[in-house]
Amino acid sequence: MLREDLQKALKESMINKDTATVSAVRLIIAGLKEKDVDARGRGQKEATDAELLSMMQNMIKQRKDSIKMYLEGHRQDLADKEQSEITVIERFLPKQMSASEAEAAIKAIISSTGASSMKDMGKVMSALREQYAGQMDFGAASGTIKTLLSGK
Repeated sequence: MLREDLQKALKESMINKDTATVSAVRLIIAGLKEKDVDARGRGQKEATDAELLSMMQNMIKQRKDSIKMYLEGHRQDLADKEQSEITVIERFLPKQMSASEAEAAIKAIISSTGASSMKDMGKVMSALREQYAGQMDFGAASGTIKTLLSGK
């Protein structure tokens, strides 16, 4: 479904001569193809949707970091370009969880995995990435997990 949406968006933006969207979608598709090659190396036919959503989350994070640097360097034009790419990428991601929804999901994963200490953090993060790829900020989730596991 995600792959079809990307191809459809690429065609529509090409027809509408929306060069910013064409460029951003092509970047996503290039990343998708790279993930597919990695997946074939692991014996899979193609990358999973969770891997693709995670890749797009990383693309957004990279662009946010770039925006920060561009603004510090007084390059508003480049920051605006990065922001427009973020807007395009976000169109293909599922709705983001609120902080309270994310905390509830983290508590459920901690309970289902039987995590009881910081040693189990990797197991919890792995399960979260598998179930909620593209739906939550895993940087913020990491802090919540640390708080919940250290409080036990």
